[in-house]
Amino acid sequence: MRFLSQRWLGAVAVLMLWQTEGQTQETVRIGDEVRPLPVVEPTEPKELQAAIERGVQFLIDDQNPNGSWGSPTKTKGLNIYAPVPGAHHAFRAGTTSLALSGLLEVAPDDPKTQSTIDRAEAWLYEHLGSLRRASGDAIYNVWGHAYSIQALVRLHGRHAGETEAQEKIVALIRDQFDMLQRYESVDGGWGYYDFRYQSNQPTSSSISFVNGAVLIALAEAREIGVEPPKRMVDRAIAATNRQKKSDFSYLYGEYLKDRPAREINRPGGSLGRTQCCNAALRAWGDETVTDDVIKTWLYRLYVRNGWLDIGRKRPIPHESWMQVAGYFYYFGHYYGAVCLDQLPAEQRSPYQAMLAKLILDRQEKNGSWWDYPLYDYHRPYGTGFALMTLHRCKTKGGERAEK
Repeated sequence: MRFLSQRWLGAVAVLMLWQTEGQTQETVRIGDEVRPLPVVEPTEPKELQAAIERGVQFLIDDQNPNGSWGSPTKTKGLNIYAPVPGAHHAFRAGTTSLALSGLLEVAPDDPKTQSTIDRAEAWLYEHLGSLRRASGDAIYNVWGHAYSIQALVRLHGRHAGETEAQEKIVALIRDQFDMLQRYESVDGGWGYYDFRYQSNQPTSSSISFVNGAVLIALAEAREIGVEPPKRMVDRAIAATNRQKKSDFSYLYGEYLKDRPAREINRPGGSLGRTQCCNAALRAWGDETVTDDVIKTWLYRLYVRNGWLDIGRKRPIPHESWMQVAGYFYYFGHYYGAVCLDQLPAEQRSPYQAMLAKLILDRQEKNGSWWDYPLYDYHRPYGTGFALMTLHRCKTKGGERAEK
């Protein structure tokens, strides 16, 4: 397996039409090479819906009695650093938010999901206000703040026409803005560890994919009229751009700026976070992230998927080739699907087919998806990501199909 050519400085990918055997096939140009897109048959709508329904049923069955998902159980010989109890508060908030978002996207009106959604909504309202950093060095709570914003945005839509409920949701979203400002790095953006000085305002290095995830959540809040603080957004965008390389791969974190050719910072190592960072910058008006850039990296996500898949389910973070960690798998594909939504509807089909195949092939027998053994959080968060990915792969005449 070799890398795609990096001779395309400036990251301009030109999509053309390739004539082969009397058929028109899209291609991608990278540098001097013209490559035909893989021919992937679209998934039958019934097969796609059946997979979604198995995932939904898993989340219904896996929900905790209090309405949340995930727990600090299922420990193993080697566990990710997680100071108690704050780290697990953060993991549970992020996991619950992702599972809830998945249900609200793929089965918002299904009678069998309503009580599950209601319990998760009540749990968020009760527990979000107490989410804080776990310790001076562990700032996992930023994930909970980001993904809870996305869940709250979807709940806002669920309560359309209910003024009091929507006002409560908007207030909770603004609370998450305040917390993100509190835990913003002194350099702008966010990290999830502070191994420098552990000061009141974190001195953590800005991490590219954390910035991307938060910026996408903030952009979704803006879409429902809840405007995030401009200074916070601008600083996060600047921090992400400092980590962007000329080929639209991204450093893992700003602390690696002097080692841009390290494996984790090369295209194969960046494959699980490039989609997130590109989608985030484009959502906030970056015109350099063109349709062609989006398409090229969706192509790479499929044809170079092995870099991510080899790391999937490995218990030690970053032990795989290109220093890929397992938890980038469904994260990366979800944000690839977010990139799909940024393309014109009539141009999405080949990339939807690629993403759908990858996700469907990896569904577990119990209906879940998971990529990294994280206590007992991995199956619900992976399933939430996968459901939202498949939702964006449902098409009808180029447009998203309704259930």
